[in-house]
Amino acid sequence: MNTGDTAWVLVSASLVLLMTPGLAFFYGGMTRAKGVLNMMMMSFGAIAVVGVIWILFGYSATFGSDVGGGLLGNPFEKFGLQGVLDTGDTMPLVGTIPEIAFVGFQGVFAIITVALITGAIADRAKFGAWMLFAAIWVTVVYFPVAHWVFSFTEDADGNPTGGWIGQGLGVIDFAGGTAVHINAGAAALALALILGKRKGFGKDPSHRPHNLPFVMLGAGLLWFGWFGFNAGSALGANGVASYAWINTLAAPAAAILGWLLVEKLRDGHATSLGAASGAVAGLVAITPACSALTPVWSLVLGLIAGMVCALAVGLKYRFGIDDSLDVVGVHLVGGIVGTLFIGLAADENSPAGGQGLFYGGGLELLGKQAIGAFAVMIYSFVIAFIIGWIINKTMGFRISSEHEADGIDVAIHAESAYDLGGRNSGSFSPLLEKLPKASGSKESNTVEAKVDA
Repeated sequence: MNTGDTAWVLVSASLVLLMTPGLAFFYGGMTRAKGVLNMMMMSFGAIAVVGVIWILFGYSATFGSDVGGGLLGNPFEKFGLQGVLDTGDTMPLVGTIPEIAFVGFQGVFAIITVALITGAIADRAKFGAWMLFAAIWVTVVYFPVAHWVFSFTEDADGNPTGGWIGQGLGVIDFAGGTAVHINAGAAALALALILGKRKGFGKDPSHRPHNLPFVMLGAGLLWFGWFGFNAGSALGANGVASYAWINTLAAPAAAILGWLLVEKLRDGHATSLGAASGAVAGLVAITPACSALTPVWSLVLGLIAGMVCALAVGLKYRFGIDDSLDVVGVHLVGGIVGTLFIGLAADENSPAGGQGLFYGGGLELLGKQAIGAFAVMIYSFVIAFIIGWIINKTMGFRISSEHEADGIDVAIHAESAYDLGGRNSGSFSPLLEKLPKASGSKESNTVEAKVDA
């Protein structure tokens, strides 16, 4: 065991966990004021449900011994983390770190992947239905896909026995362009289709972000945590981590410029929302490629991703798909751009060692990257659509029109984010509910009118 590597991975895991509350701020600021708490609660709900399932059988299903030709790990082999808890001389290691540290690091990846999906269903999804979907989707989609991409086990003769995408096909995905972003983006598209459009989609000005400082704070927290996401995937405090770190600075910086350029040329203004979204688009694109590209190529990738994603988010209005907070346009599209770009610009002298088309490698690597990307996209979309359709037909996935109009925070959580002095402001209190309504007073009517507005 190497103590420096272990310390870095534990810190990285903590940074990645911070990304989910950061995502809650990022998404929460982009919603209406009467839906911000529900938006943030779905991220915290992902922490809860995925955290429990990961410890019980999720880690084992992802990184247990392969039981299906590279399709799935054995969910019972390390059930409840049995066999990985020894901290003595027989402590199991992954590389130079304790396996239990690796468990934690990969667990927070699963959490943020599930939380990313929520941005597509803002303002209209039942919280209970979301929690059920999260539990099922992470089990039947994320765990298998993560096994395909991240499991690199071998048998005694050195033959690959891990996932078919990473170990078998040889796709380069250093930190999760396929398993995280394409995976979540495809599921988000499926749920956006299942739940349908919000009332007033594309017409109601109240659907604009209610708190842009929240959005920028969330983007900053995501970027901060992303250094642990990407550089931590080196599983050591070493040169590979440093290589990934600098590319995680380069790509999103260039992506901001790309997104703002599109906004300026298209709309006449460079916006704070565009800067925050551009940073996230660049982070998404560099995630699979941060160990495969030189910093200069990372700048190019970031610029392209920022421009392409800025254009992609507008397509939801053309096709009438209410991807509320642009999960498809940023994470699905950005993930595909980053994954495919490896096939073009991977440098054989980089830590990943791939040889892209621009370096004389031909189309072989690009073909592998495309197979991995689109296999994950199709699988995630189809299974997510089936899960969402069944939930919608049984318990119902969407809240009522009345609750959507009144605000999902009060309807679902009996809370509102901002205390405006009315009965529906602040947190639910059984004692306050027993107080008589002073609805006849002029002062009461004025306050209630302000709250409704």
